[in-house]
Formats: sequence, structure tokens, C-alpha cells
Amino acid sequence: MMLLKKRAMALMAGLLLCGGALQAQNTKMVLSVEKVMRDTKWKGTSPSNIFWAEDGKKIYFDWNPEGNRQDSLYSVSADGKNLKKVSATERRKLPAPEGNYNRAQTRKVYEKNGDIFLYDSKSGKAQQVTATVERESSPSFSFDEQKVVYLKDSNLFAWNISNGQTRQLTDFRKGSKPAAESKDPQRVWLREQQLALLQVVREREQDNAAQKLQQKRDTPTRPKEIYLEDKAVGSVTLSPDEQFVTYQLISRPKNAKVAVVPNYVTASGYTEDINARTKVGDAQTRSEFYVYDTRRDTAFAVTMKEVEGIYEQPAYLQAQKAKASATKELDTKAKKPEMRPTVIYGPYWSENGKHAVVVARSEDNKDRWIMTLEPATGKLTVLDRQHDDAWINGPGISYGPGDIGWLPDNKQVWFESEESGYAHLYTADITTGKKKALTSGKYEVSAVRLSKDKKHFYFSANKVHPGEQHFYRLPVQGGDMVQLTTLPGASEVTLSPDEKTLAIRYSYTNKPWELYVMDNKKGAKPKQVTHSTTPEFESYAWRDPEVISFKARDGQEVYARVYRPAKLETNGPAVVFVHGAGYLQNAHKWWSSYEREYMFHNFLADQGYTVMDIDYRGSAGYGRDVRTGIYEFMGGKDLNDEVDGAKYLASKYSVDPKRIGIYGGSYGGFMTLMAMFTQPDVFAAGAALRSVTDWAHYNHGYTSNILNTPQTDSLAYAKSSPIYYAEGLKGALLMCHGMVDTNVHFQDIVRLSQRLIELGKENWELAVYPVESHGFVEPSSWTDEYKRVYKLFEENLKKK
Repeated sequence: MMLLKKRAMALMAGLLLCGGALQAQNTKMVLSVEKVMRDTKWKGTSPSNIFWAEDGKKIYFDWNPEGNRQDSLYSVSADGKNLKKVSATERRKLPAPEGNYNRAQTRKVYEKNGDIFLYDSKSGKAQQVTATVERESSPSFSFDEQKVVYLKDSNLFAWNISNGQTRQLTDFRKGSKPAAESKDPQRVWLREQQLALLQVVREREQDNAAQKLQQKRDTPTRPKEIYLEDKAVGSVTLSPDEQFVTYQLISRPKNAKVAVVPNYVTASGYTEDINARTKVGDAQTRSEFYVYDTRRDTAFAVTMKEVEGIYEQPAYLQAQKAKASATKELDTKAKKPEMRPTVIYGPYWSENGKHAVVVARSEDNKDRWIMTLEPATGKLTVLDRQHDDAWINGPGISYGPGDIGWLPDNKQVWFESEESGYAHLYTADITTGKKKALTSGKYEVSAVRLSKDKKHFYFSANKVHPGEQHFYRLPVQGGDMVQLTTLPGASEVTLSPDEKTLAIRYSYTNKPWELYVMDNKKGAKPKQVTHSTTPEFESYAWRDPEVISFKARDGQEVYARVYRPAKLETNGPAVVFVHGAGYLQNAHKWWSSYEREYMFHNFLADQGYTVMDIDYRGSAGYGRDVRTGIYEFMGGKDLNDEVDGAKYLASKYSVDPKRIGIYGGSYGGFMTLMAMFTQPDVFAAGAALRSVTDWAHYNHGYTSNILNTPQTDSLAYAKSSPIYYAEGLKGALLMCHGMVDTNVHFQDIVRLSQRLIELGKENWELAVYPVESHGFVEPSSWTDEYKRVYKLFEENLKKK
């Protein structure tokens, strides 16, 4: 009887739980700032870091359906079945997802936990090649595939697969070469005198010389000792014939000043300093490219002195020179043209091992060259030069060498370029120099890879719409692009080892990322594998904001997302959101990386606000002219786009032009400041979060591309920095900043605060967050910040 009673109680409890879950699903959640800004695990955690098992039977990914503090590794069969958490034992045995294969794809070498492993696809077993305290990295097969070549302490080593013997291929040594015997005349004379006068000294010197000669004859052949002095070595690469080793010598600046960020809230109870970064225009790292000829036992530098364009001054400097010449302010003394500093990447060898190409980028990032390299002589021959008076960037081009590889004929190199105004796929023939565009049009190609059979390219592109990303297949010599994914939004694809199946990480505007599987065929149907969102998240009808476009004042088409309230108010309030930068797009049809902001915009719409999220000039996804529209003037065309968007809201969405606010973080914070200072009659209130206030205090890599350097283009910095315009503030301004921000330093907002104080401005406030860096971590900080943002809009944009 007691047992039956317990079972009945358990059944009742289960029914109550089910009823609660059903009620939660059927009751719309009421949004609040506190709910939106919680740890984002409340909405569910999407799958990430997707990779295939070596045999293609399973897909692995990180996931957290339980809402734990950390994600766990999960697996699912290639058909989308048997979803389960991976045990710790299985996880430890897995080969690393990254690595290099032999040409037959039967073996793979990879690094795991600082050691090198050799995996055999047939047996499914991995052999450990190294087991040391030091880290070994960057393993690959030698050209004859009889050895595994890897790096250890910046030196190349080769491990023989058949006999297990290891040979050191380079001998880079820190410090300076030991000093040779002095050639000082006085010391030479004394030595010669000793040898002439004293027989015992003469005999001992002869014995020492004979002994050294014998030791040299008995010592095995070793690689040349190359002393690095005060430099570092990088990108060490062995040629297929094993005769040449190429490498970079990297010089660190000695006089660069690193900014310090004080950390006030520490476990020690003392303020602790964080070394952050240098500021734009400070001394930078320099790189030289060398070839070590192992047969000649010599090393030499590869120079760009014969390369077209290497002596050309950037256009902005030429313009300054012409202006100075016209006003007779120019020093008329002729100066020898100087080579612009460059970084050379590579080499990248053809599969037959006969040809090599390198990629060089000028340090001012206005030129990128693709060149063949003759390692025996160091001769460079240009295949393609991409020049931009602004700066080189774009998908497949952004960092380092960009995407590059060889076609199976061993004569054609493929790469990406913005030559047409959009990032597209090209080939260049090293024998004829002929260049060919394989894709074209007003869209961008990214994430290019060659199929294993070398017959097709696979890549992503936003051809359907600037705000959609689909996966395509294209014959290697060009032709018709086959669109493989069709779901509206974005599809991030990981191909199975046999390339018959696609593992797809897919999302839509109001649907976070989930894992799907699909046959690698046009028209195939994707099958959903994961369900990550929680009942609480699903209980709210998240908006699918309208993706629109409008014409800016200069005729450029600008894209935006618009969130509308359910009950439209005539002449209602509106908020313009400005996304951050780097190179980013947010007016798209997939789940935003600004997920908290997306949810906050739904909350604002519930409160009667119309929200517009604009892909202003400088945003990704729209080609070169949009990308470089901010060159030499941040806060120019990009801010005009925000102003034109505000006017569009007033004309098309029944918004009161006097009740429009603006906010954003990082670059969005900078834009908010520029808007509040230079367009005070357009925006009644603004919230500037973690803002750049003076670009002369930001980093070099990002800022120098767009504004050059403060020493050479001071006008661009003055035009682009809000601190110079602070006098124009009229509306209500909220500024929020983390005190341990190592990206945009807290000093930035402190300097602007002092400027506002000196100007006698009263309609501003600053909220500081003592434990936060650039990207906030603590939900309490997010909540406090966005409650202040909401309060700002309520007090200044709502009718009294």
C-alpha cells in the first residue's frame, strides 16, 4: 500500500511538472531589462566548434543543453541520429580536429597538448611522435611523405616514420654569435712575437689546431648556426626538396611605450597594473624574409627592391606633398625614395614541389603582392598586385596572406581580391601571367576551400541577399555556381571527410544557431539535429525585424533592420542602434552576435519604441566602396548614414523626429558621441558605451589602416575624434565604461569627462564598471548598464 502511494505521488508530481512546462510554453514571457541581461545560458546554448570524426561516421561539437557552467563535447551520427554526450575517455582519445594529411588522405599528423601524433586512417590508431615538456607544433609531412616535420623552440625537426629517428634541420640560436679572435694590430703583434720566441707556446698551438681539425672531421654534419641577436624567428618552412628553409626574422621595437591599465578590484587588495598595448603611430614590429640554403650552408635576405610599387608613397602623402609644393612649404632637397616596409608570408608550394609563391603586404596595408619565389636566388616575380589608396581588406583578404592555394595543374594559383569592388575568387597562371576571375557580381565570396578531388571550390557567399550567407560549389576553372543551402539566414558548413555530407550550423534572425545535417546535393533537405532554446525563451514571440534599405544622401544604398511596436503610436519615439566595428555586419537575417542587444530591442519595441539597426558605411558585406567609406574620416559618411536613417524613420515609420535616441558600444559608442556632439538637433539622447573618444589613443593595427598615423595625417585624427567636438553637446548623454578595458582604455572616457567639465556641460553622466573589460562578463554589470540606457530613453524620448 505504501509503495502504491509513493508511485501515485510521483505520478502527480510528474503531471504537475509537465503542466508547468506546458503553461510556460503557452504564456508569453514579459520582457524586462533584468531578464534580457541575465547570463545568456537562460535562452539555451547553441552548438559550436563542429568537426567530423576521421572516419566520417560521427559529428562532434560543443554544446550545453543542461545549462552547466561549461559546455561539454557531444556527438551525433552522420545521419543525425544517436545524439549523446561524449565520455571523458572517448574525448581524450580523439585526434585533434586540425592537422595535415598526406596526399592519399590515409594518414594525418596533428598537435595535441603540445605533442605530435601520427594518425592512421585504416587502423584508426594514433602513434605518439613526441612526448616532451617543451611544446612541439605545426606538424606536416615531408614531400616524400617519409618524415614528419615539426617545430620545437622555433627550430625545424624531421622524424623518420620508418625508423623513428629524429634529425634537427635548423639551428636558430638566441643572442649573438661568439666573438672571433681579435684582429687588433697590437694584439696580433704580441701573439706573433710569442709564437716566434717561445717553442713551447708554438708546439701547444700546433697541437690545439690539430685537435680542433680532428674534432671537426669527426663531428656529424649539423645545420648552420644562425644567431638571432635580439630578433625572433617565425614562419619556418622547409622546401619540398629539403634544400631550402625559409623564415622570418622579427624585430621588436625597443622604444615603444605600452599603456598601463590599473586594476582596482583585486584579490590582493592592492591596485595591480595591466600592460595593455601601444598607441597608434608608435614604433612597430618589423619583419625580414630569409632563405637558408642547406647545401651551400648560407642564408640570405629576400628583398622587395625590384618589386613594382615598393617605392610608391601612399596617395595621401603625395597629396600633402603636392599641396606643400604649391604653397612653397616643401623642402626642395631631393630625397632618395625609400622602400616601404613589408611583411612576406609563405612560401606556398605547388603539389609537385616545383613552384612556390609568397604573399607580401606593405606595412601601411595599401598594397598586397602575390609573387613567385625562386628560393635559390631570392628572385620575386609579381603575379598580382592589389593596391588600394585606402587600405587592403575584405573577406579572404583581411589578415596575413589571406586565402590562397594551388590548382591541380601546378601552374595556377587561386586567391581572393577586391579588384572588381567586391571580394571574388581569381586564378593566376605562373607560366603566362594570365589572371582570371572565377566569380563576379555585387556580392562577396568568403571561406574558400578546394575539394579533395581538386575538381571544385566550396565557399560561402551573400549572392542571394547582402544579409544571407549560403554555401556554394564551383568548378575549378569557373562556370555555374551551385547553391547547396537554401534556408534563409546563414549556414556555416563543415564538410564530412568524404565530402558527401554537410554539417551545417544554421540560424535565422530570431532563431539561434542549431546543428543540421544534409546530403551534399542541390535540393537536398536539411535535418535538424539539436534543439537548444529553452521553454522560457520560446515563450516569447521574438520579432523578425524587417530588413530594409534606403538611399543615403550620396545615393549609396544602406541596409538596416527595423523593430516595430505592436501598437504603433503616431509620432512615436525611436532608437537608432550603432553596431561595433572591426569589420562587421548586423543588418542581416541570422542570429546576431549582439544577442543581448537584439533582445533589448524587442523589449524597447514592447515599450512603444521603433528601433533601427543600421549597417553604416564601413560595415562588412557590401563591397570595397562601402568598406572604405570611412577612410580618413570616421564620423563622416558613416554618421551621415545614421542621420539619414533617422530621417527615414520619421518619414516612413511615423516617428517623431524630435524623439529619436541613439546608442551603441565601442565604435557604436564613438558614433554616438559624434552624433551627440555634431548632430545635436537630430538625436535627443544618446548612450555611448565603451567608446573611443580620441583615435590617437587607440591601437595601431586597426586605426592606422583607416586614418593613417597621427604624425602623418593629423587632420584625419582631428576630424574623426569626438573629444574635439564636445562643445556641441545639447541633448542628454550617458557614458558607460569598464575600468579595466584593455581595448578602449578607461583613460579615453576620463579625458573626455574632463573636457566636458571644462566646457561647463551639465547634461551628461558617466557610469563606471570596476571589474569589466571591453566586453562585459557579469550579468549585474550588463543589467545596471542597460537599465541606465533604458532610463535615459524613457526620460528624454517619451512624452511627458
